[in-house]
Amino acid sequence: MKIIKSINKLNKQVDFKANVGFVPTMGALHKGHLSLIDSSKKKCKKTLVSIFVNPAQFNKKNDYDKYPKKIIKDLNILRKKKVDYVFIPKISEIYENKKNMKIPIDSKDKVLCAKYRKGHFEGVLAVINKLLRIINAKYIFLGKKDYQQVYLIKKFIKNKFNIKVIACNTVRDNNSLAYSSRNFLLNRNDLVKASLVTRKVKSIYNQIKKNINNAKKINSEKKRFFKEGVKIEYLQIRNKYNLSKKYNKKNFKIFIAFYVNKVRLIDNF
Repeated sequence: MKIIKSINKLNKQVDFKANVGFVPTMGALHKGHLSLIDSSKKKCKKTLVSIFVNPAQFNKKNDYDKYPKKIIKDLNILRKKKVDYVFIPKISEIYENKKNMKIPIDSKDKVLCAKYRKGHFEGVLAVINKLLRIINAKYIFLGKKDYQQVYLIKKFIKNKFNIKVIACNTVRDNNSLAYSSRNFLLNRNDLVKASLVTRKVKSIYNQIKKNINNAKKINSEKKRFFKEGVKIEYLQIRNKYNLSKKYNKKNFKIFIAFYVNKVRLIDNF
């Protein structure tokens, strides 16, 4: 496994003419990341993983500072997975100046996380834009847990980069909680509370799947969560193809963002 820390060495050490799969991460690796790596290894000859905690996508400095950083543990995990390349750039390698740290998104896309985390996806697209300019991979592997992120990245890179997005299914623990780097910030009781929320949302999804009229229950369920001490940022049903509120039984998806012990988690079903 080659560990690369500069763009100059990246260009020298990686043969992008080969079938290279790219897995962008912010570290604090978990089973969700590992499933992306496994997908890349099955489809591609070489796999490149990046670890970069992107300051541009945090709308609160405190959130950036608290984000779990486990670089030594991450590298050990990647060695065991026999990843070919790991790219760990410094902030100065990615952003020459602050003007490059945001790429605007359409006003119609400023829903869900884009509404509540202003500037977040603008920062995500900025780092993806930079990474794909220097990493000439054939495929990029992203997790569906961050569904809105995948949607916006697909939209952004279309006709801009010659790379195909492979969206991989969300990986969950035995209690149906989606693996997330932010889970490392929660204790055992917090994780139990979070899993109760996700199981309930999954139950709502199944009810709506049987009868679309059950979508009306979403507001009462939101109130119930509040009574149980869970702070819900949003709990919405939207069209999975364009994120609009015009949905039907075949194209609906439930999106949720909630807080457990001041840690923000997201999910979708």
